[in-house]
Amino acid sequence: MPVYQLSEDLVFPSAHLASKEGLLAVGGDLTRRRLLLAYSLGIFPWYSEGEPILWWSPDPRLVLYPDELKVSRSLNKVINKGTFKVTADSDFESVINDCARVRLENSERTWIVDEMVKAYCSLHESGFAHSVEAWSNDRLVGGLYGVSLGNCFFGESMFTRVSNASKVAFVALVKHLRTLNFALIDCQIATGHLTRFGARKISRARYLDELDRTLKAPTLKGKWSFDT
Repeated sequence: MPVYQLSEDLVFPSAHLASKEGLLAVGGDLTRRRLLLAYSLGIFPWYSEGEPILWWSPDPRLVLYPDELKVSRSLNKVINKGTFKVTADSDFESVINDCARVRLENSERTWIVDEMVKAYCSLHESGFAHSVEAWSNDRLVGGLYGVSLGNCFFGESMFTRVSNASKVAFVALVKHLRTLNFALIDCQIATGHLTRFGARKISRARYLDELDRTLKAPTLKGKWSFDT
């Protein structure tokens, strides 16, 4: 499959043209308009420091249907004990920076380069990107962030500094999305961590069809909040 070179024009090739691994295009920029267009077409950016911007649409795609959330008995105990205070959109910038920082501390590569941080903070300020935070004694110990369009949530990354913190944040997010009648959570690429929550692989073609339906719903922009 060819990899398409993007120009300054605000356009993407069809996600159906991506390679099996998902690589579709290279170049372009991370402006708000381009990012929102990409997500609406089932495409997301993923690249490392020193690389050009790479755009992906993998096949298969990992998704979680909110009604299919699975929570282990042990995690339910942690949640019921109120070990962590959970908030939404209270410190987006710290969450995205800690997602990058924790990976680097663990000697892992990160795609959350400075350019990405700036772009997603702009999406957050515009009401399209959201974070969930887990706190212990007023210290941020876990969280996640992603993008919301229609009734689809596109998960981007999560981090934890204390055992179970990011898991509790994730469960809180899914339960919140369920109350809002969200139909789909895009988890992008399969991980054992997310499959244990009930996420499953579907074909790219099915994902794009379902995404198209979710985007017919109005987007819930602005700051989110929910009870702990």
